[in-house]
Amino acid sequence: MAFEPPRRLVKALGETAPDGDDWLAKLPEVAERAVARRELAVERVQVPGGRSSLVVLVRTAEGAPAVLKLAPRRARPGSERAALAHWGGRGAVQLREVWAGDGAEGTDEGVLLLERLHPDVSVRSLPEAKALLEAAGTLRRLWVEPPASHPFETVAERTGRQAEAMRAGAAADAEIAPLVDAALAARAELLAEPPERRLLHGTFRQSKVLAGDRMPWLAVGPDPVVGESAFDLARLVRDRVEDLIAQPSGASTTRRRIKRLAESLEVDQERLRGWTLFRAVESGVRARRVGREQDAELLLEFAGWL
Repeated sequence: MAFEPPRRLVKALGETAPDGDDWLAKLPEVAERAVARRELAVERVQVPGGRSSLVVLVRTAEGAPAVLKLAPRRARPGSERAALAHWGGRGAVQLREVWAGDGAEGTDEGVLLLERLHPDVSVRSLPEAKALLEAAGTLRRLWVEPPASHPFETVAERTGRQAEAMRAGAAADAEIAPLVDAALAARAELLAEPPERRLLHGTFRQSKVLAGDRMPWLAVGPDPVVGESAFDLARLVRDRVEDLIAQPSGASTTRRRIKRLAESLEVDQERLRGWTLFRAVESGVRARRVGREQDAELLLEFAGWL
């Protein structure tokens, strides 16, 4: 079959590599090789799919349902594979194969074969209060000690790269400079005394929690990082940000959400607020940089409440 990348993926990859690369051009060939090597039967490409990878619903030679995921190197598929292997299915989707290297030509570096969940049923489909409860419970299961010798970025390293881009954005746009300054100050204070080192999902939100058969809900699509739990939980605080902004009581609802999530997952409330501020401003600055003005406005208004 033709492995046509969904429009959403093409657009998102254009934002992360504006000068382009050859991954999309090579994708059909890599997908065909990955399918043939594993003797898979292809059902369909998942649409709209993700923003960093092609997801293909397949069946193994034995007829078992599975998912073939193909991602470019900049999406860090090796790091995702290592995290999924470490979790071993606890709270997250399971690997269906052990990676034995990157093949003769390195063609399998960005290929993962995963258990099949229900791709069209995420926690986000639940009422808001129930969705937050189920998502938080799933996230808690992922917070484990990282392997002794691990390949993952730390929160300090990842946010350090992001901080550089935020400073550049503030230098070019005085309107957002006060928020950027506040976010960078919060980061510096938070990194001064990190309370723990856990393996984190890294990009957790409601849409990353899918219904499963082995467990009711399982996380997918990690961009793993090692650091404190509050960093991971911060992204969940702003889920459905468009609904929060539309509410007259959006600011107070956000503060209550921070308090509720912090208490339910035993995370320091002020640390959660600080990382929520940093991550919202970082996302808002990045959205503005790539021309997603509506997203940027929502995120920066949300950050202003914090």
